[in-house]
Parts: sequence; structure tokens; C-alpha cells
Amino acid sequence: MNFDNQHVWHPYAKIPNNVPTYLVESADGVYLNLKGNIRVIDGMSSWWSVIHGYNNPTLNQSMKDQIDRVSHVMFGGLTNQPAIELCKKLIEITPANLDKVFLADSGSVAVEVSLKMALQYWHNKGLRDKTRFITPKGGYHGDTFGAMAVCDPENGMHHLFSDVLPKHFFVNRPTIRNTSEALLDLEKILKKNHQRIAAMILEPIVQGAGGMNIYEPEYLKGARKLCDNYEVLLIVDEIATGFGRTGKLFGCEHADISPDILCLGKSLTGGYMTMSAALATAKVAETVGVLMHGPTFMGNPLSSSVANASIDLLLSSDWQTRVIEIEKILEEELLPLKSKETISDVRVIGAIGIVEFEQPLDILSTQERLISEGVWLRPYGKLLYTMPPFIISQDELKRITRAMSSI
Repeated sequence: MNFDNQHVWHPYAKIPNNVPTYLVESADGVYLNLKGNIRVIDGMSSWWSVIHGYNNPTLNQSMKDQIDRVSHVMFGGLTNQPAIELCKKLIEITPANLDKVFLADSGSVAVEVSLKMALQYWHNKGLRDKTRFITPKGGYHGDTFGAMAVCDPENGMHHLFSDVLPKHFFVNRPTIRNTSEALLDLEKILKKNHQRIAAMILEPIVQGAGGMNIYEPEYLKGARKLCDNYEVLLIVDEIATGFGRTGKLFGCEHADISPDILCLGKSLTGGYMTMSAALATAKVAETVGVLMHGPTFMGNPLSSSVANASIDLLLSSDWQTRVIEIEKILEEELLPLKSKETISDVRVIGAIGIVEFEQPLDILSTQERLISEGVWLRPYGKLLYTMPPFIISQDELKRITRAMSSI
């Protein structure tokens, strides 16, 4: 582990790392087995992706079967059956009219692709001044340059690069209490600047890494209507919210809307392989035409195969009941924490539970305390939250909530 600390660059950390990293020797179900015979419940689903848990036999088998056929083949000029089947599935299960699929290799790349689609759409329609984007404050869409430019410019992780990023329009963040005001602010900016704006991008119902903010479905409905009224495309980033996390298969379903472009990732493969997708309407795709973007591992057969298996496994399970049960326990266990002086807010939706503290948490001591409680969570700023695998038992989930309560 000394080599890791001195030479391996971990996300959002420096070398050497001030916060220790834990060596995972194996994993099964909802458990991570760490070096030193330490066994912890993973309340993070490995950054929200491992919805079926670890070492799932169905997902394991899908990759074993595929690797003997072909593990990778370029997608330029060639195709493969798992990728074709995956695109069919995604068209069937996502909101209406999203019937053109671009497969990519990470959530950030799916966002980059969606932004390029929007820019090229208006360019090809002769409206070449529409080169900016509009997005709510508090959002997070990835760490690549285009994605960074539509993340929160003040409280996000990318302020260091603010001088070199394109300048876009940021509107008031929607919450569960300010929907009308947030929509008025959105309309004000659109009314004045729509001739310069290509698309609005947002995370539906829950803003993820930008602050774990939950807002009302009415904001999504209003945003869809305003985008239509002012001829601005709507891009919905479902990378974190897709595949059941909020209690609906996709966050859009809370408001019964369909975007012009949809981004997917994380749980797409059940956390087994890196993969993402950007789905667009026929109108968008036909106007864009040739999109000059081609990731090396686009449509990778191994990723596609396990994504197919993960989607089938999810849809054949009683996932909605499980997520409702998780939500109920999170509410029962976490909402009472609002009364503590050290805690400013508690938020729950679906299989997401968030405790926001008055002061930033010390990552080192918090992490050590959680490990001693047999739980793996990753605190961030003032936030301590859980997004557990859907297969978690009630007792396992309560171990997580009680560990959170002890901080």
C-alpha cells in the first residue's frame, strides 16, 4: 500500500494521499472484503453503479460467455450483436421518441457527445449563434472540459479552470420549496438569451455530486415547456438517476417528460464495466447527421453484454418494491436526525439518503469511524450520504443508517 500512496493518483486526491486508501481483496453481495480481514457494507454502490451487488452470478456469466466470442472490436465500420441488442433495449425502456443511440465509454463522454449534438443541430439549421448552454446552479455533469463548463461554477469542483472554460448561463437551483421562483428565473434568462442558447442540461429530480439536492417534478415539467417555447433543446443527464435509483426507472418519469437528448451511465452495466450512452430523437439525429466523435471502446461487446444482462436482471426483479422499502427505512432512520444541532438537513428519495451537516466533515476521522462500524461511505464536504445496492437487506441498510447517525 505504500506504493499506492506514493505513486497511484486517486480521484480528487493528491500524491501522496493524505487520506488512506483501503485495499479491496474481494467483494460479494453488498460487502467489500478489505485487507486485514475487514468486511464492510458498501453503502456507495461503488459510486452509485453496483445496483445488483458484487459478484453477481448472472452478470459474471454474461461476461464469461461473451469473452470467448469477442472481447472487443472497433465500432467504426463494424458492429456486434450485444451492442445492437443493447440499443434496442435502451430505446424500449427510455422515455418516448429517444430512438437513436450513441454508445460511449463513460458518463462524462456521454455528456460531451450530447453537448456536441446540440451545437451541431443548430449549426446545421443555420442558427450558428446558438453556442451556449443553460443549466441550474448546483449541477454536476463530469470532469472533462465540456462537462466541467456546465457544472456549478462557484461551489463545484472545477473553479480552478474557470478562466479557460466556455462561459454558459447558470440559473437558480430548483429545490422542493422554490419551484415557481426557479422557473421564473429560467424563463427570464431564456427570454433574453435564447437566440444564443443551444440547449439546457440538467439532472432530473436529484442533482448528484454538485450537492445531492432534491427538487420537485414540476420544475422538470416547466423546464421542458420553456425549452419548447424558446426553441432550446433539453438534455437530461440520467447518469446517476437512471435505472431505478430515485424510485422510477428514469428520473424523467417523475414528471412524465421526454428530453431531446438523454445521457446514461453508471448503473448501465450494473457497475461491471465502464460504459455510457447518449440517446437522441430522430429529429435531432437526422439534423446532426455525421457526428465527429468515436471513442475507441464505443459499443464494446463485453460492456454491451453485461449491460444487457444487468437491464434484464433489473426489469425481471421486483426492483420498485425494493427501492420503496429502502426509501422507507432511510426515512425512518435518517429523518429524525434533523433535530440534531450539528445537522442542517436530511433528504431522502428512492434509494438515496443524504445527511447534510452544518460544518464540513473531516474525511479521515469520519472514514475511520465508519470503517469501525463495518460500513463504507465516502463523505464529501458537508455531506454524508448513501446509495446502497438494491439487493441490500433491511438489517444491512440499518447498519448503514446507524453508522451515519453516529457521526
